Amino acid sequence: MDQRFDVTERFAQGAQFIAGELRAGTSGRTQAVTDPATGEQVYTYELAGTADVDAAVGAARQALPEWAGATPGERSEALHRFAAVLDERTEEFAYAESLQCGKPIKLSREFDVPGSVDNAAFFAGAARHLEGKAAGEYSGDHTSSVRREPIGVVGSIAPWNYPLQMASWKVLPAIAAGNTIVLKPAEITPLTSVMYAQAAREAGIPDGVVNIVPGAGRDAGEHLVGHPDVAMTSFTGSTAVGKRVAEIATASVKRLHLELGGKAPFVVFDDADLDAAVHGAVAGALINTGQDCTAATRAYVQRPLYDAFVSGVADLMATVRLGDPFDPATDLGPLISHAQRDRVAGFVERARKYATVVTGGEAPQGALARGAYYRPTLIADAAQDSEIVQSEIFGPVLVVLPFDSDDEGITLANDTPYGLAASAWSRDVYRTGRAVREIKAGCVWVNDHIPIISEMPHGGYQASGYGKDMSAYSFEEYTQVKHVMYDITGVARKDWHRTVFGDRG
Repeated sequence: MDQRFDVTERFAQGAQFIAGELRAGTSGRTQAVTDPATGEQVYTYELAGTADVDAAVGAARQALPEWAGATPGERSEALHRFAAVLDERTEEFAYAESLQCGKPIKLSREFDVPGSVDNAAFFAGAARHLEGKAAGEYSGDHTSSVRREPIGVVGSIAPWNYPLQMASWKVLPAIAAGNTIVLKPAEITPLTSVMYAQAAREAGIPDGVVNIVPGAGRDAGEHLVGHPDVAMTSFTGSTAVGKRVAEIATASVKRLHLELGGKAPFVVFDDADLDAAVHGAVAGALINTGQDCTAATRAYVQRPLYDAFVSGVADLMATVRLGDPFDPATDLGPLISHAQRDRVAGFVERARKYATVVTGGEAPQGALARGAYYRPTLIADAAQDSEIVQSEIFGPVLVVLPFDSDDEGITLANDTPYGLAASAWSRDVYRTGRAVREIKAGCVWVNDHIPIISEMPHGGYQASGYGKDMSAYSFEEYTQVKHVMYDITGVARKDWHRTVFGDRG
């Protein structure tokens, strides 16, 4: 693979991007960026401290009046230029994303990067459609209108599994609506988030509108969420950490948007296309090495198809190619770290005591042993209330359970605290219609699992959080609505004044 840039040289000044400039952090602690495929450190930088967060928030606050005061057309033009810059740099972004995350290069090239470019293009157009309600005389004596206004400085926290896409999902709706933003990416995957902000500056988006502060959650993250000049917090990550973010944010009555964990059910009815369901399950379970909160993790298969589904998934998983992320033939890369690999392995090892590991369930040996690789794993014979069924594993592990009636299948699908995504597989439109109505999830796919598009919202129910990313619906998170009411009578003494001094004519 032709390396497009030297990481150490590219970020020699540091990995904090504040007010349009790269800076070193001031926390006094360093962080290594490690290639998960080899375990080798590719970059070391100083983490953001509270002073860096303060500087970034200050820059965002200073940039806010000009950016919020720009016309929708002006913000749209800037975002169109941003999309063009991103499009010119697709190979560079794909390389950096695969390097820091271990993603197969075909995933970065065909999913992460083009999806992020498309998000920018979408919000460039959507910026011109931030409308309030048309004026009207609802009381008879007044004209009312609704203004949709920016909230202010947004403090966002993004996870390590999709650093580039999560930067896009956080930054774009916020700035399209006229806000400025400070984004804290995961400290182990800062590269593409910083590159994203640099591309925004190159596109002419003013300094301070987009700021990046890679730092640890317990100091930089918590300080950002609790900062008095941050008007809104958007967080994507685990439900456990999301609860802590909510605790801090609600203490100061901030606007809060949470996209949290998932345990997506994959419900296969007995009239489904078996071949399609098998392929959909393997792809849906293994995308990004299973490190996806919408990944298919719980397959419920109606009993007439159950044995054939288990056999078909096991056979197909065995053909998935683990290897060098930069080899275009590689299907499955490593997990993000050896610690995450060991966490996934721990779930599987504990499950051996009460379930059957049909295939996988081990780290590969040989040349791949130095990376954080884990084989695609299928588990059967687990109980519905077992850990492997109920807990988010975040790895290439699919558990499959049988069901008898349609009622039972939908009940089992809803039997976790989560509600981010799900899919239903059937040739019967009435069956799938019932499933999409009754499964409690923010997205339900029919005869597919995983695809997302910029025009449609993404967000969860229940313990998977609330609020939407992408689409025009995301503006509900990043704007506030103001009612403006004009008297149209010119009368000094209003009729309702009688309730205060009605006996004095």
